[in-house]
Amino acid sequence: MLVIDHPLVQHKLVYLRSKTTSTSDFRRLTHEISLLMGYEVLRDLPLEEVWIDTPLEGMRGQRLGGKKLCLVSILRAGNGMLDGFTDLVPAARVGHVGLYRDAVSHRPVEYYFKIPDDIAQRLTIILDPMLATGYSAVAALSRLKAAGARALKFVCLIAAPEGLAALQAAHPDVEIYMAALDRALDEHAYIRPGLGDAGDRLFGTT
Repeated sequence: MLVIDHPLVQHKLVYLRSKTTSTSDFRRLTHEISLLMGYEVLRDLPLEEVWIDTPLEGMRGQRLGGKKLCLVSILRAGNGMLDGFTDLVPAARVGHVGLYRDAVSHRPVEYYFKIPDDIAQRLTIILDPMLATGYSAVAALSRLKAAGARALKFVCLIAAPEGLAALQAAHPDVEIYMAALDRALDEHAYIRPGLGDAGDRLFGTT
């Protein structure tokens, strides 16, 4: 588990949390924070040596090699983080897991699942702004593993201790990245202090 405490990430996160932040600014900040987090999440991508010719001479350089990427958004809020990562790696494949939270049990219900056929050969990065109870993250990771995914990372903006513990217990092999670990969940399973409902704030719904 890694909390990405880069000053720019923390600075932007303050504005993301504020209840006065508009939908357009919330969307922009989510994109910017995701892009900044992506540098850390992708820090261990393998490189391979190549020969190139510059305008002046030949040289050996390094480019990405080995495993290719798949970015998986947990719908719908995960889509807010996608562009930041695809800005960094435009060639990455994209998958989606559609889950909604049952209002009574808070358990996830799947309604959509679409991923690349070669998921087993790709590093898979799951994106969801909030890790609250952990139910959706655990369900999405279990579904991806059943479909063949082997190398997985989970990235969120804000996590609650309860969700982090649930995810680590169910999937101890998955690396977890976040911008903040908050205090706790409330009686409605919302993260406190949190930032509200990320999906509603991203898309201007209530």
